[in-house]
Amino acid sequence: MKYNFDEYVERRGTYSMKWDAGEMIQRMGLTKTFDENTIPIFTADMDFPCPQPVIDALHKVVDQRIFGYTSQSALPDYNNAIIRWFRDRHQWEIDPEWISYVDGTVTGVNVAIRAFSEPGDGVLITRPIYGPFTSAIVGNGRRVVNSQLLEKDGYYTMDFADIEAKAKDPSVKIFILCSPHNPSGRVWTKEELQTLADICQRNDVVLVSDEVHCDLIRRGNKHYPVAAVADNQNIVMLTALNKTFNTAGLKCSNAIIANPDLRARYKKALGFKTASPFTIAALVAAYTQGDEWLEQIIDYIDGNIDWAIDFLHTHMPKVKCRRPEGTYVLWMDFRDYGLTPEEIHEKIYEKANVLLEGGKMFDPDQGAGYERVCLSSPRPLLEEAFTRIAREFEGL
Repeated sequence: MKYNFDEYVERRGTYSMKWDAGEMIQRMGLTKTFDENTIPIFTADMDFPCPQPVIDALHKVVDQRIFGYTSQSALPDYNNAIIRWFRDRHQWEIDPEWISYVDGTVTGVNVAIRAFSEPGDGVLITRPIYGPFTSAIVGNGRRVVNSQLLEKDGYYTMDFADIEAKAKDPSVKIFILCSPHNPSGRVWTKEELQTLADICQRNDVVLVSDEVHCDLIRRGNKHYPVAAVADNQNIVMLTALNKTFNTAGLKCSNAIIANPDLRARYKKALGFKTASPFTIAALVAAYTQGDEWLEQIIDYIDGNIDWAIDFLHTHMPKVKCRRPEGTYVLWMDFRDYGLTPEEIHEKIYEKANVLLEGGKMFDPDQGAGYERVCLSSPRPLLEEAFTRIAREFEGL
C-alpha cells in the first residue's frame, strides 16, 4: 500500500513523551516554554503511523481479549522473524540461541555495563555520543573514558590510535559503539568496524554495539553489523524494532550475543524478562511484512533531510551541517553566529518555541553551540519549525 507521510496525526493526549510531558521537560531545564504552540522535534521517535501490518497485528491481540503472561520463546515466530530480517536486509546469519529479549536499548546498555565490569572500571565512548550512554556509565558507578571523535567539515571519524591507547588500560572493560552514529549520522565502513573490533579483541574489551538505527540508511550507503564483519566472540549487539518502525512504546529490543560465556553473564545480569503480547505481535508483523513501509519511509526521510539542508543553506547559511549517512537526525553547528549557547537556546527554544536537543547532552566538553534535530515528522511540521527558527536568526 502507499503511505501518506505528510499526514499529521495528533499525538497530544496520547501519553507522548515529546508532546504531552511538558512539565517534565520544563523540570529538566530543556525549556521554560511548553504550550499548545510548541513544536517538539527532539525525541528520536517518529510522528508517522506505524506500518499497517503492525496495526493489524495489534488489533488481533486486542480482539483475543486476554493479555496474560507471555514468552517470546514459546513459539519460533519471534526469533525466526529476527533471523529473517537480518539475513535478508543485512546479510547476517543469527543463531536463535544468540537472541535475548530486552525491554529497551538503554536497558541493554545498562545490563552490559553491570555484566562485564565492576564499579570503578572504565567504559570507553566516543563523543559526541548519545547522552544516555554517559548516564548509564555514571549511574552504575563506572568511569567515563572518552576518545574524542575526529571532525573535519562535519565528517566524524574514530581516532583509532587514541582508542587503542585507552583500551590498553586493564581497568577499561567495555567499549560502547553507536552504529550508525548518533548524533553525526555516520555509517561506519566495514574497515572501520573491523579495526575497532580488532582493538577491542586484542585488549580484552567487550564491544557493546548499539545498532538501533541500522535500518534507516541513506540510499547509496550500507550498514554493516559489526558482529557480521568481525570476530563476534567479544561482541554484544543491541538491536531494536523501535527506531525502524516507530514502536518505542512497545519496548522491543534484543541483545544478540554469539559467545556462550558472555551470553550467560549477560542473562544473569539481565534477569527474567518477557515481552508483552503486543510487543511480540508487532515484531513478527514488522519483520515479516514491514519492508514495503520501510522503503517508503526511507525515501521520505531522505527527502526531509535534503529539504532541511537546503533550507539551512538558503536561510541560515552560518549553520554548518553535513548530510548524515544514516539515522533521521541532523547535527547542526550554530557557532559561526558568534552567540553564546544560552543565546542560541533562547532564540530556538523560547522565542521560536521549537524544542531541539542541545549539543552538550552529547558532548559536555565540546558540544556547546551544536543542536540535534530529529527529522522524523511530516514535512509541513518541519517547515513550520525551521521557518520559526530562521526568523529568529535573521540579520545575524
